[in-house]
Amino acid sequence: MFELIKTDKNTKARLAKITTGHGEINTPCFMPVGTQGTVKGISPQDLKDCGAEIIISNAYHLFLRPGIEVIKETGGLHKFMGWPKAVLTDSGGYQIFSLALLRKISDKGVEFQSHIDGMKHLLTPEEVVHMQQDLGSDIIMPLDECVRYPSSFDQAEVAMKRTIEWAKRSKAAVCHVSSVMCQKEQLLFGIVQGATYDDLRKECAERIVAIGFDGYAIGGVSVGEPKNLIYNIAQIVSACLPQSSPRYLMGVGLPQDLLEAVEIGIDMFDCVVPTRYGRNGAAFTSQGKLIIRNATFARDPKPLDEQCSCYTCKHFTRAYLRHLFNSEEMLGPRLVSLHNINFYLELMRKIREALHEDRFSEFKKEFLSTYEV
Repeated sequence: MFELIKTDKNTKARLAKITTGHGEINTPCFMPVGTQGTVKGISPQDLKDCGAEIIISNAYHLFLRPGIEVIKETGGLHKFMGWPKAVLTDSGGYQIFSLALLRKISDKGVEFQSHIDGMKHLLTPEEVVHMQQDLGSDIIMPLDECVRYPSSFDQAEVAMKRTIEWAKRSKAAVCHVSSVMCQKEQLLFGIVQGATYDDLRKECAERIVAIGFDGYAIGGVSVGEPKNLIYNIAQIVSACLPQSSPRYLMGVGLPQDLLEAVEIGIDMFDCVVPTRYGRNGAAFTSQGKLIIRNATFARDPKPLDEQCSCYTCKHFTRAYLRHLFNSEEMLGPRLVSLHNINFYLELMRKIREALHEDRFSEFKKEFLSTYEV
C-alpha cells in the first residue's frame, strides 16, 4: 500500500509510492480539488495530460447534490465523473462546520441544515464512512471536528477528543470486504486535530496512531492562522507519525508552502488555490505570481511562463489571455486554471526528481531564488 523509497539525506523529505485500487500515486504529490465531482473548468483528460494520479472530492457536497444513491446507481464516483485514477474523498467535516446554516455537534454526530436548500440532516461517523464506501473512494477520510482560529484550549480539546472517538467508530464501521463500487481495497486515513496547541496535537497524533490507520492527515490548518503556525503544527505532528505510512497536510497551499512541508516529511497535499486563482486571472509561474488582467500584458507576445510546456503556454500569449479575461470569455479562466494545475503537478514532479537525485535542498533554494512571493 505504502512504499517508502528513500528519505532525503539533508532533510526529512521523503520519496514514496502509494498503491490504490485505481493505480499508483508517486509522492510527494498534489491532489487537484474536485469538490463536487469536478475540478472546476478542467476535464479528466486535461488532468491526465498534466500527470495527475489522484484527485480529491467531497462527500458532504456529493451527499447534498446529486446524492450518494444517484452516484452509486451510475457505478460509483469514478464512472460518474469519468476519472479512471485514484480518488480521495474528504468527509466534509470542515464544510459542515463552515457552510451549514445551523449545526448541532454532539458525540453522536453532526445535525445540520443544508447550505443549499435548508433541509435538516444528521450525519454520524459511521454514515460518513459508508457514504464513501458507496462512492467507491480509494482513500476515505473520517468525520472529524475542525475548530475555527483562534479557539480556546478548552474548545480545541473537546474537538480533539471527539475527533479521536469518531476515528475509533469510523475504523469499526469500515467493512473489510471490498466495496461493490471499488472492487478493490479502500484505505482509511486518520485525522489529527488539536488547533494550534502543541500538546493537544501531540496527544491526538499518538492516540490516532494507536488506533491504527492506512495513512494520517493533519487537519484543522489553513483556517486563518499565520503561516508560521501552520509550519509548526505540521512539523510537530509529522514527527509523531509513523515512517511507514503516508502523511497528508490538508488544504495547503501555495508553492512555497509545499516546499516547506515536503522538507519536514509531508507526502500529500490538496488546495483549491490553483483553480481559484486561475478563475480570477492569477497565474503561477517560475518567476512568481502573475496577474494577467494587468495592462502591462496587453501587447505581450510571451506565454504565461516561458519554462512551461502546458497546453496554455504552448498555444496562447499573455496578450490573448488578458483579452479573454477583459472580454469575460470563459476560455480565459479555464486556460489559466489549466496552466496552474500543470504548474503544481510539474513542481511536485521536479521535487520527486530532486529527491531521487539527492538534491532536494539545492532544488528548493534554486526555486525560491527566482520565485517572487
